[in-house]
Amino acid sequence: MKKILALSLLLLFVTLGMAQKKEQWLEDDRFGMFIHWGLYSATEGIWKGERLRHPNNYAEWIRYRNRIGEAEYGELAKRFDWERINPEEWVLLAKKAGMKYIIITSKHHDGVALWDTKVGTYSLPKLSGTNRDVIKEIAEACKKHDIKLCFYYSHWIDWQHPYGWSHNQEVTGRVSDAQYDQYWQEKVIPQVRELLTNYGDIAMMWFDMWIPYQQSIIKKEQLDQLANMIHELQPNCLINSRLGLPIQNEHVDFETLGDNQFGAAYTDYVWETPGTIAHSWGYNALENEWKSTNQLFQSLINNVSLNGSYTLNIGPRADGTVPYEGVQRLEEMGKWLKTYGEAVYENNGLPIRFSQHDWGKMTLNKKDGAVYLHVYNWPLDKTLRVTGLASKPKKIEVLTPGGKQEVKFEQHGPILHVHVPTEQPDPYVSVLKVTLPELKLDSETVAESSFGGFALNAKNNLTKDLVFKAFDGTKPDHFELKSTDRPQWKVFIPEAGTYTIATSMHNGTGKTIAIDLIIDGKTYAAQVAPNGKVTVEPNENWYVEEFLDVPMGSFEVEKPKSLQVEFRSSAPILFNRIWLEKK
Repeated sequence: MKKILALSLLLLFVTLGMAQKKEQWLEDDRFGMFIHWGLYSATEGIWKGERLRHPNNYAEWIRYRNRIGEAEYGELAKRFDWERINPEEWVLLAKKAGMKYIIITSKHHDGVALWDTKVGTYSLPKLSGTNRDVIKEIAEACKKHDIKLCFYYSHWIDWQHPYGWSHNQEVTGRVSDAQYDQYWQEKVIPQVRELLTNYGDIAMMWFDMWIPYQQSIIKKEQLDQLANMIHELQPNCLINSRLGLPIQNEHVDFETLGDNQFGAAYTDYVWETPGTIAHSWGYNALENEWKSTNQLFQSLINNVSLNGSYTLNIGPRADGTVPYEGVQRLEEMGKWLKTYGEAVYENNGLPIRFSQHDWGKMTLNKKDGAVYLHVYNWPLDKTLRVTGLASKPKKIEVLTPGGKQEVKFEQHGPILHVHVPTEQPDPYVSVLKVTLPELKLDSETVAESSFGGFALNAKNNLTKDLVFKAFDGTKPDHFELKSTDRPQWKVFIPEAGTYTIATSMHNGTGKTIAIDLIIDGKTYAAQVAPNGKVTVEPNENWYVEEFLDVPMGSFEVEKPKSLQVEFRSSAPILFNRIWLEKK
């Protein structure tokens, strides 16, 4: 087993001297704006006094959910206030928020084009009786303010075209492949051609099929036709995986995760999360689920720490205005990025465990190799414990609005103890910069907890092929261990002293069992009595397995050292963790 993962900066950044990959800008920019705006915006999530007929409350689906006829739906265009609508304000808001690109819903599932398309008459300008072209205006504003322009286009679903896909065809009868291809050739291909021909450089086409094409009505030949046309008209235009193809396909430049789905592991390819600032994508007057600014910061930083980007949605009203709650959060994010953007833009993650630190996340700057520590939870004892950097830093600095402040630190093998100021520099996320002569990572050692101590658990062990059960709201992360299983961990003890040992587990065998813990070849044994269940909520007949701590003695460490730990049980158990803590 390779104990130390060593990555030299020279090897890590050698690609900077080579031709950049097409999707490099998305990996560098990291943060963009999604805009859901269309005919649905005029309903505000309410139709004839009734809210959306679906628990997800996505206002942009109201035509389908509330069974609104095409002609009646088109009448909503009269609600748009063209005296107030100014797409440049959206671009300026994105700029102020520190966003680098904008994705606008050129055509959503309702089939309404935002621009004056020559394909049919079902477009916002024609329905509104205006000569305004919102797509042209936002394209000009993006160019003016140096924001990349991207288009969302619903290729799979179209509730307006008689042969487009609607999920209700599952009960009313499916259109034929020939009919669907007629929709494809009559609407999809010519409309996407218009978008890529009439509005300058387009950085991305963002499609919205969240299942593989094999599970839909679309044929591979149709996707190839669409992608090849994009490559021909705009060679640098990116295509996302929601085209209906996997990330490995030649036509796909980056992976789009599910709505508001965030990364769980570091990847070496580019991906992004489309997320909402509240709950609904389109404007909903009944919205009451606004995410906090801190939550949005963590979503962005968590993604960057895993090599992902974050596209955050706003849903303007039919007069173009953006709800105050959204503006407030975006402005706060922009202020932070103006000070700490060096820790986000052109940053990747590090190939370490995602949940390694309980205080925050780490990112790696691709230009100079600096490691940034994003601290969500400022340590009360003023010692930030960082695990995984095996090379000694040249210096560590706290970033503040007034500049960088160098701080003291000690290094114990792959563990850093950084002495931070009493007051956290930022109320949302504070940032430290670690300057290294070279980057060497220890990706195996168990991280030290915020107050000291080490939790050896089901997510930081070194043993493969164990049965893992994730936290389900009541039972913690745990292994379902057989008597033959031997989970192992690597721990670095940074200070000499006496360390106590305790295990947490559930013994559901109905009898006392023996457990052993082997630490650097020495065995520590305990007997574990059977235990049952614990009441989750009273008077609801809701009970789950009880996990209890079992003391297992203590051990002495004369100097900082690395330890190998192994766990054994004489019978099957549910194993939660081992806890090592200095007395």
